[in-house]
Amino acid sequence: MTGISDFIPLASPLAGYFSQKEEIDQSIQTVLEKGRYILGTEVEAFEKEFAEYIGVPFGVGVASGTDAIEIALRSLGIGTGDLVFTVSHTAGATVAAICRCGAVPVFVDIDSNTCTMDPNHLEQILVSITDGKFPLSGIPKAIVAVHLYGQPADMNAILDIAQKFGLYVVEDCAQAHGAQISGKRVGSFGHMGAFSFYPTKNLGAIGDGGMVTTEDSRLWEKLKSLREYGWKQRYISETDSGINSRLDEIQAAVLRVKLRILEKNNLRRIEIAEKYHQALEKQNSVHIPLTQGKGFRHVYHLYVIQSAFRDRIARFFEKNAVGTGIHYPVPVHLQPAFCNLKSVTMLPRTEKVCNEILSIPIYPELSDDQTDRICHLLEQIHNIEE
Repeated sequence: MTGISDFIPLASPLAGYFSQKEEIDQSIQTVLEKGRYILGTEVEAFEKEFAEYIGVPFGVGVASGTDAIEIALRSLGIGTGDLVFTVSHTAGATVAAICRCGAVPVFVDIDSNTCTMDPNHLEQILVSITDGKFPLSGIPKAIVAVHLYGQPADMNAILDIAQKFGLYVVEDCAQAHGAQISGKRVGSFGHMGAFSFYPTKNLGAIGDGGMVTTEDSRLWEKLKSLREYGWKQRYISETDSGINSRLDEIQAAVLRVKLRILEKNNLRRIEIAEKYHQALEKQNSVHIPLTQGKGFRHVYHLYVIQSAFRDRIARFFEKNAVGTGIHYPVPVHLQPAFCNLKSVTMLPRTEKVCNEILSIPIYPELSDDQTDRICHLLEQIHNIEE
């Protein structure tokens, strides 16, 4: 039996800090000594550097990933009663951001293999609305495409559908910093990309933080205004839909340090995932995370397996001092805050997946020995007894 001191957590922001401790400490000290702590030179520099990394001209730092989605939608004029299409298999924050705009979330089922939006179901719902057969009177306005676990959604298909029905597209990239489709990074496909810098993300701060990316200079100006009370000039609000959502200087400084090794860290995540894949090759009762297909780069914010014996596997890992998690145990449409929405459609794949998914540790600071320990457990899954 492995001792508690050898416990491998599901995630470890602390390990990420220690891997760059000297640089992070110095970046924080520099901010403290400058004396400007909100929307200063560090935020401005990080916005430019991160936007360049994503492959777009503009980035706007905000206080969280949730705010990033909300402000993105508000900048598109989306408000009360408008229909916004997204998945139920996501963090509740995705849907909360839609509701905070006054819009109505319409849930689309997922592909069971990739756990991302099923474009075919999306189109079926939109055709139903167009034909007057859907029980809602709102106007379809936008799609929030979620890149889940580090896996890009099928953006080519989603963008084709959006163009066909005249919809905006906002990418929820909270779990997919650096994920790609044919060499193009997520956050550069839709009208805007919304990112979270929560500490456990592939690019994580030491607190909350977020960013919206865009190619559109007009939207960039709107985003900057909306994140700060609707100001275009200080103390003068041009719109009543502005909020207070600003990325602070310390978080930006830390994120600038971490951005320098994001690609290296993503490659390490992919390397660990490949080892897990190999360990699970002969486990018929476990489905490994699959990519959408050729050209799609999964960056493994989470490594999520699927099994009808999920709970048994979790207990086995716990007994052997390895942490696990479920992302997410209850789909959004079945949660108390949202279960009475009239926009809920049949989501059989979403509901099935939520009963079978299990996240196991994957982060760049996992040592080879720790990775081997986890692989050894994965290889033993078929021997687990009730």
